[in-house]
Amino acid sequence: MLWMLGRTLWVNHKTMNFQDSILQGIQDAFTSCFQTTVALDQLSLAPTKKEFEGSYTFVVFPFLKQSQLSPEATATQLGTYLKAQVPAVKDFNVVKGFLNLSISDAYWLDAFKNNLSADASSRYGSGKKLMVEYSSPNTNKPLHLGHIRNNFLGYSVSEILKANGNEVIKTQIINDRGIHICKSMLAWMKWGNGETPQSSGSKGDHLVGKYYVMFEQHYKKEMQELIAGGMDEKSAKTKAPLFLEASDMLRKWEAGDAATVDLWKTMNGWVYAGFEDTYKKLGVDFDKLYYESNTYLFGKEIIEEGLKKGVFFKKEDGSVWIDLTADGLDEKLLLRSDGTAVYMTQDIGTAVERYKDYKVDGIIYTVANEQDYHFKVLFLILKKMGYSFWEGLFHLSYGMVELPSGRMKTREGTVVDADDLIEEMIASAAQSTAEKGKLEELSEEEKNEVIRKIALGALKYFILKVDPKKSMIFNPEESIDFNGNTGPFIQYIYVRTRSVLRKVGEAKEYSITTLTKKEKDLIKKILGYSSAVKEAGKLNSPAIMANYSYELAKDFSQFWADHQIVNADDENSKNFRVALSKEVGDTLKKSMKLLGIEMPERM
Repeated sequence: MLWMLGRTLWVNHKTMNFQDSILQGIQDAFTSCFQTTVALDQLSLAPTKKEFEGSYTFVVFPFLKQSQLSPEATATQLGTYLKAQVPAVKDFNVVKGFLNLSISDAYWLDAFKNNLSADASSRYGSGKKLMVEYSSPNTNKPLHLGHIRNNFLGYSVSEILKANGNEVIKTQIINDRGIHICKSMLAWMKWGNGETPQSSGSKGDHLVGKYYVMFEQHYKKEMQELIAGGMDEKSAKTKAPLFLEASDMLRKWEAGDAATVDLWKTMNGWVYAGFEDTYKKLGVDFDKLYYESNTYLFGKEIIEEGLKKGVFFKKEDGSVWIDLTADGLDEKLLLRSDGTAVYMTQDIGTAVERYKDYKVDGIIYTVANEQDYHFKVLFLILKKMGYSFWEGLFHLSYGMVELPSGRMKTREGTVVDADDLIEEMIASAAQSTAEKGKLEELSEEEKNEVIRKIALGALKYFILKVDPKKSMIFNPEESIDFNGNTGPFIQYIYVRTRSVLRKVGEAKEYSITTLTKKEKDLIKKILGYSSAVKEAGKLNSPAIMANYSYELAKDFSQFWADHQIVNADDENSKNFRVALSKEVGDTLKKSMKLLGIEMPERM
């Protein structure tokens, strides 16, 4: 897509110029050894696999035509040249067609110091204006576990794209109209007895969701009675009295019936207040809200325009469709026979309105993979209508979240409520920290704040560490663990780096010339931060930042176990390791921030 960011391996020319010098050296080596020219942008380095000696690896297989030699001979000649001509290269070894390069300690130390002095406000990327849509709930039910994954993904992708130098508008479309909304409204009218959030002590979104489930329960009974009377299931779905009443309510709403609109405003108001409370707990926010109750009208105007252009067609019953069979899809409904809008109507209107409002270079829709087909159709419709911005549209399709017990079902009221889950996570974090006696020295207020950060960190990390495309099973017990690939483990390692600074204060000047292997590993990991950010931005995958954070934390844990820091043998080693610890902590903090995770200073 036009808005996608290019891949790069290095932090920037300033901080990692020795790596640029290696690439330049490889280019020169081809000229010297093989009398051929290879463009710099064709050359790249990768981290050397742990089982081999070296820091970076150059793969020679793509360049055997230029060398006219075997892979081993090609790699050996290149390595010999680099060792002699490029000061950063201390040594090399060849494994088949893989040239493994060892970098001198002096250059690692120089790169580390440059990283510390680099301008933290430096911006990378191409500076595009992007919109990220996420959450986008229906106002007939509260947010659930599926919404949690959606929100965490959308928010994190937004932050990652910002870190890549883009302007990002975070938005949601609130699905505040349609037959599903009318179902909750009708059930409340029939069985609510005037119940309100105030009278019941219930959050507004929970209250409205209760009546949606109630509608579905009664509706199911009516369908079963009709089927028992000889009606087929398809007909029973549309002939059940409750469904007919809900459909009539939708028509009244679109016609502007005062009583229907007033009830709609009241119940949606309850839901909005509930959503806002949940978003605050989750630590997500939005720059712009769109409402389906407005955008469906824009969509209906575009449908009329498409009819005139011949892009859409009308069937005998008055319904409006588009025929996409020539594109390998099918016919798609755009307006019902009674003139009421469908989701596609709203999405067409929303897309056009957003472009008018912001002139964005791209829009990323964070929506579950159940809607893959929907977005194929949407993008194709916009293309056929002549909107050039369709090329910058991208569906961030993610897998469903399931429980160990199986899939959630809203209609049956078996979803995991977002608010309940947050409270459970906080309770679990409180129990876990109490058992370990980690927070005994803190005040009650400080303790509660740390517990909140651990709970939300555990929840966010567990969900975001999974590749977005994959479905996942959420297990709360596994997420709150201070060992392994978890948010609390990374938070704990961060706290360790801060404990070093509390003991010695700020890092002081040092003068060293040699590094241990684990010190070098940490420097490499720190310098790989920018590469991870760029890759995460390119793929719209917070999982890359989660994996990066875990690997850095794991390396520091091993370093901590094997090295004295505060009690190092000499002052120079101590000061260097303090500086290294601080940079690890700083890098973990900014990496986890891109996941929306806060880091406690004590645990």
